[in-house]
Amino acid sequence: MKLLFSMFLFFSISINGTAQILDKKEDLKKYEGFFDFYYSEKEDKIYLEVDKLDFEFLYVRFLSSGIGSNDVGLDRGQLGDEALVKFQKAGNKLLLVQPNMKFRAETDNILERNSVEEAFAKSVLYGFEIKEEKNGNYIIDFTPFLMEDAHGVSGRLQSGNHGDFSINKSKSALSLERTKAFPQNVEFEAMLTFDGEAKSGTLRNVLPDSKSITVNQHHSFVQLPDNGYKKRVFDPRSGAIHISYYDYSSPVFEPIEKRYIIRHRLEKKDPTATFSEAIEPIIYYLDPGTPEPVKSALLEGAKWWDEAYEAIGYKNAFQVKMLPEGADPLDVRYNVIQWVHRSTRGWSYGASVVDPRTGEIIKGHVSLGSLRIRQDFLIAQALLNKPFTERDDDHQRMMDMAVARIRQLSAHEVGHTIGFTHNFAASANQDASVMDYPHPKITLENGEISLDNAYDSGIGAWDKITVKYSYADIPEVSSEKEFLNAVLAEANEVGLQFISDSDARAAGGAHVKAHLWDNGKNAAEELNRILEVRKLAISNFSEDNFRVGEPYSVLEDVFVPLYFLHRYQTEAAVKLIGGLDYSYAVKGGDQKVVELLSPKMQEEALNAVLQTLKAEQLAIPKTKLELFPPRAYGYSRSRESFKSNTGVAFDAFGAAGTASDLTLSLLLHPERAARLVQQKAVDNDLPGLSKVLKELISKTIGTAQKDMYLQEVQNTVNYNVLQYLMNLAVHKDATAQVKAEVNAVISDLETLLEGKKESFYRQMLLEIRDFRKNPAEFKAFPTAPQIPDGSPIGSFMCD
Repeated sequence: MKLLFSMFLFFSISINGTAQILDKKEDLKKYEGFFDFYYSEKEDKIYLEVDKLDFEFLYVRFLSSGIGSNDVGLDRGQLGDEALVKFQKAGNKLLLVQPNMKFRAETDNILERNSVEEAFAKSVLYGFEIKEEKNGNYIIDFTPFLMEDAHGVSGRLQSGNHGDFSINKSKSALSLERTKAFPQNVEFEAMLTFDGEAKSGTLRNVLPDSKSITVNQHHSFVQLPDNGYKKRVFDPRSGAIHISYYDYSSPVFEPIEKRYIIRHRLEKKDPTATFSEAIEPIIYYLDPGTPEPVKSALLEGAKWWDEAYEAIGYKNAFQVKMLPEGADPLDVRYNVIQWVHRSTRGWSYGASVVDPRTGEIIKGHVSLGSLRIRQDFLIAQALLNKPFTERDDDHQRMMDMAVARIRQLSAHEVGHTIGFTHNFAASANQDASVMDYPHPKITLENGEISLDNAYDSGIGAWDKITVKYSYADIPEVSSEKEFLNAVLAEANEVGLQFISDSDARAAGGAHVKAHLWDNGKNAAEELNRILEVRKLAISNFSEDNFRVGEPYSVLEDVFVPLYFLHRYQTEAAVKLIGGLDYSYAVKGGDQKVVELLSPKMQEEALNAVLQTLKAEQLAIPKTKLELFPPRAYGYSRSRESFKSNTGVAFDAFGAAGTASDLTLSLLLHPERAARLVQQKAVDNDLPGLSKVLKELISKTIGTAQKDMYLQEVQNTVNYNVLQYLMNLAVHKDATAQVKAEVNAVISDLETLLEGKKESFYRQMLLEIRDFRKNPAEFKAFPTAPQIPDGSPIGSFMCD
């Protein structure tokens, strides 16, 4: 009996001690909100009070301070994954559980829902020991959870070969400045230090100490929205971003995979009015750390979207304001446009926090790279005729173009966060969307280059269509399906087309209207035009394109975007060769399904593309070479400079080799080659691979220049042609038909070279014969210097 009493007394004392764990701490600061929590400064710990078990809420992760490198890809304000989670009790623990939202049963039948839940794995994100239980609430030490690498910083560094880093908790701490509580959300932040050794120069260049990386990671627990939001069905023609999941309660005759667009909740104050204010307008807030004139440009560009909301009957429903003083840009209550600094130029992006149950956007967050405006300034500086003739502070024309791009960029990235993906077919249709990637429109006026209309100044016709699809109220007299199909039919009737990322990429891409950084309805015609612009700008280029007192190495870097001005239009024109015109057609939608491009258009495209391999186009005028001495001390070559095979000297042949390498990598892509073989078999009037290859050889290796300089430039191109032909003949992705045709053309080329006496042609002949001895061992040797950074021009992963 005494033993039993002693055990009972010990148990009571233990429970009592646990129950009083917070009462014993004198330095606690209490935060009251969606979850109450307590901070102990003495321990640097947060204790979370959980009063909601089996209650679903949203957990969102952010990186609030970044590493500052586009290549590393860990930026200030970067959104991580969002997850629907809940706390569950298991013995003396609380588990933070993430249900599997990919597989569901949307039914009132609880047993049917349970059968799906039990069939697929869930994830337990963390287990917390219960420190105290009081009135049905549980106190847990939340600190270890905040000390985890939730954003995956170490994994990103390792996968990018930047180094192996792990958290050093002794050098990490909670960050109270952004730890806050509100009725519908609580915010936590921790400063985490990762120890290791930077392996890449990219990472070393942005660290004060190569063995230590300290960043801040942010965590939000957010109350889920009420059930008033109505999901809207996704259509591949709509241009909307979507969520998808599998609903196992679907009837057998219906698709099991469900797709719904993402969008902000928007409702009229007066649903019966044709034009009404919104109950809650969509408001975006700009980072107050943004400098002028960028600040005004970002505000103006983002506001363009209000025009589209007005068109569907909403008054002042889309607003852009400055972020209030003291507001946190990572607070999920604010849609934010944030100005982000990096050591190198890189992508901007727009992302959203989305309710995974429905697709409702909780928070839009735009990250705009601060160096992007400088690239457009540089392009303008290279294109204009003698911009610094009279004075070095006359920046207005360059700034006008750069700021115009920032306006458009603001609208573009905000577009992603309100639910829209890229539309890369817009440039072929009078620039119908800000969701395209725009190349500056450079015009010739009275023999002079003009940048006055380089970028558009508002949203386009397609943007109004996609806003209408996603946000317009469904009329009572119409079903949702009927109304949405009518919106897309309206777009189709006026020739508006939507084509997104995968169909616009250049390497193996085939769509004839969807390209990145292009202009014009006909890509080949625009390539010929941009080559004329480039020729004039190179002719005008002089020491008046940079400032007094700057080393000539700066002038060389200004020349880079001018020399490669045609690179993106070349990508667009190449896609016409073996190209396809198609849409995301649906049955009954009356869209074009798929068509082969006409022989005339393909031949015009081939002729335009072959212009980019001519010595006359690629040779830098001899008089301009005098502007490019070896690099000055302190001004070494960077990733955005010309590379060189000639040591310290400027490599004029290398520049031509680099430009031709770009064209050939696209023209002789295995997928394009296979399409050429196929289209010839389907329609004998269309150009086949053999014709393209013979035209290529005729316009390159088959030509001769009287001028020695031009001939050496052509020889550089010709050698690249040979390398790419041999590479295609043995490429692992090349079909048997492609290999057969390429090998036949190489044999013809061998015969041609046998009749040549010049030493360079003899060298090419030797390489063909070496190739014939053991084709399987052939590896294309990269003789052309690597092309300098280009994309994002003046501005992926969307984008």
